[in-house]
Amino acid sequence: MRPRTTFWIIIAVIIIVLGGIVYAVSRNGGSMPAAPSTSTSGGKMLQVVAAENFWGSIVLQIGGSHVQVLSIVSDPNADPHEYESSASDARAVANADYVIENGVGYDSWMDKLLSAGTSNPNRKVLNAGDLVGVQDGGNPHLWYSPGYVNTTAAQIEQDLITLDPADKADFEQNYATLRSNMTEYQDRITSIKKHYAGTKVAATEDIFVYLANATGLDLISPAAFIQAVAEGNDPPAQSVVEFENQLKAKQPTILVYNEQTVTPLTESIKALAAQENIPVIGVTETIQPPDATFEEWMNSELIDLQNALNANQLGQ
Repeated sequence: MRPRTTFWIIIAVIIIVLGGIVYAVSRNGGSMPAAPSTSTSGGKMLQVVAAENFWGSIVLQIGGSHVQVLSIVSDPNADPHEYESSASDARAVANADYVIENGVGYDSWMDKLLSAGTSNPNRKVLNAGDLVGVQDGGNPHLWYSPGYVNTTAAQIEQDLITLDPADKADFEQNYATLRSNMTEYQDRITSIKKHYAGTKVAATEDIFVYLANATGLDLISPAAFIQAVAEGNDPPAQSVVEFENQLKAKQPTILVYNEQTVTPLTESIKALAAQENIPVIGVTETIQPPDATFEEWMNSELIDLQNALNANQLGQ
């Protein structure tokens, strides 16, 4: 074969190879396709999808180096109630070894992804609401209940062991570490209850109900108001008037405000509280900042709550 012909054949082969690489990268969202991964101990590398980053943080801490976790809802500027799933989410759920959803109607879009098309035949699914016995129509903010968090974390540990028994020792050690790390925020709940039980507080929606119960605080906001806001509905007019009157009378010592479910009405309630010199404490639906751990996020919010309650007590 003549040298010139050989040269052009080599060029053609290079072009074909480069074209294949570019195509593969474009199919993988702009990144090089990953090689199949295995656990450093010889066990599996589990592909995990969590509907929200609060459950994602917990499974990542327990799974450690043996899991790859995708938390679908983590945007600090988005209302999780209004999330719409994407094609890439659907693929991740279909291929996952383990899927964790909150349930209680909070992430019903995940149920649609779980039932769509073909999927990993060995996939395991954890519905936190079903696990703790809270059904549709109940309060879906399960991660604000320390008891429900402990129950769900324990189940996650057992599920990971079932899926990857070779790494059982690591999962057990990681779970023990997580429980130790959660001690600070859960002890803070106990401390708040000890010092401030019975203190009247208000909230713009029912995200705070579980934590109010755990801390012994008296949540006096009209139930019809906070539930309607959480469900994305207009509260009954009477409940709005009742809430406004509570604030004008300075009955609650603080107002807990959901920073990720904002409406003109909740904004007006927040403004009224500020007008009446009632401290406003912000909470969020998902972990903020997103790179914090679950327990760091919870502890930070509880510190703000504790400080506000303490300041109110000193001011009396």
